[in-house]
Amino acid sequence: MESRHEERRLTSISNGGVTMVSVAAVQYPPVYYSLEGSIARATELIAQAASEGIGLLVFPEAWIPGYPDFIWSLVPSNNPGEFDELYRRLYANSVDLSKDTLAPVCESARDHGVVVVMCVNERAGETSAGTIYNTAVTIDATGEILNTHRKVMPTNAERTVWGFGDGRGLNVVETAIGRVGVLLCWENFMPLARAAIYAQNVEIYCAPTADDRENWLASMQHIGRESSAFVIGVGPTIEDSDIPKDFPSRDQIAPGPNQWLSPGNGIVCSPLGEIVAGPMREEKGFLRAEIDLNDIRSARRTFDVVGHYSRPDIFKLAVNRQPLSPVSFEPPST
Repeated sequence: MESRHEERRLTSISNGGVTMVSVAAVQYPPVYYSLEGSIARATELIAQAASEGIGLLVFPEAWIPGYPDFIWSLVPSNNPGEFDELYRRLYANSVDLSKDTLAPVCESARDHGVVVVMCVNERAGETSAGTIYNTAVTIDATGEILNTHRKVMPTNAERTVWGFGDGRGLNVVETAIGRVGVLLCWENFMPLARAAIYAQNVEIYCAPTADDRENWLASMQHIGRESSAFVIGVGPTIEDSDIPKDFPSRDQIAPGPNQWLSPGNGIVCSPLGEIVAGPMREEKGFLRAEIDLNDIRSARRTFDVVGHYSRPDIFKLAVNRQPLSPVSFEPPST
């Protein structure tokens, strides 16, 4: 499989060294609240993407096993009830990276030579194993996990199900198709979080979200221009029929027959903030774009927000990448 991966890299280079990359936002639903089913579907989508010559797949926020839509419909309580039942189901079907739950996805990425940004509900295993995080996992075309980023600030009602991430995942990583960075949903409204990504020579900026409003698209265009990078935004794509008939509290969550719970709203923007693909709403499939990474250099010639257009004598940003834990053991165990 190494040779297939190398062949894919070589065929992306043409016209005197201009690097062309085929990227896609994934507008297919998971198997709603099924860890096993969603992982199996992910491997199928990676294989399909490879057959279509796609080099990077970006999945929507919390794609495995699904975004916690119930937080906007049900009232949380300290007592057992509907909210607690759905949280338990979400927890039971969340990813435990310490147990290599994503191994089939990594193997599929390796076998097919595709870079994957997979977004999951992550069950924390390092302390109490009682917290779920909104996490983006960047997987190289070799199958190696290059970065794990936990959303640093869950939005509004999301704080009833997700914990706060720390700065250890605020990284841009070198992949087979370029330098990839990820911020999740409304993290993209945080100027300092964006600056931390910009300062690492991001080329493909991924913004998985659950925000499907019109002004989100304007933000994606702005970030493309501000970063002088390509931006891929995508949200969940869920129809009423994608929610199991026996799903708890279905009547309070599902939108109704032939209606969309989440419309996708995928978009790809250029380093000049122009829309090059999308927006794609209420449609399943891959939102695909062919991008030329050399366009980034042209854009940064005139505006490089963390280069010649910065003023480090006036403005400074410090990023704490240390893992944060409420308990430390001294000396460390052996």
